[in-house]
Amino acid sequence: MKRELGIARCGLACCLCTENDSCSGCDSGQCPDKEWCVNRKCSMAKGIKHCYECSEPCKKGLLSKIKPYAFTEFVKRYGEDTLLDCLERNEKAGIVYHREGINGDYDDFDDVEDLIEFIKIGNR
Repeated sequence: MKRELGIARCGLACCLCTENDSCSGCDSGQCPDKEWCVNRKCSMAKGIKHCYECSEPCKKGLLSKIKPYAFTEFVKRYGEDTLLDCLERNEKAGIVYHREGINGDYDDFDDVEDLIEFIKIGNR
């Protein structure tokens, strides 16, 4: 885990991403998705660094997917440091963020609350 990379604007965990060696992040100016990323554009337009800082309910862009939405909701409730602590503990326990491509153990959920609980306790 590269904790210093933290959480992306949209809620994805840059700190655990398998592409974090080649990706410079949302704010680097080198993001290959910067032209189309709805969450990046929206948060920048609002002058905030993360979607979790926004008070509006939103399912735009990547927030239409369970994992980034649940991570964003988790941070709104418990804070980014708590999310990072849980992700680090879970990684040490063998929970994998990216197992096949960009899918891993956090992608096996259909319910946001179930995923939030999984993040908190590290098992189902």
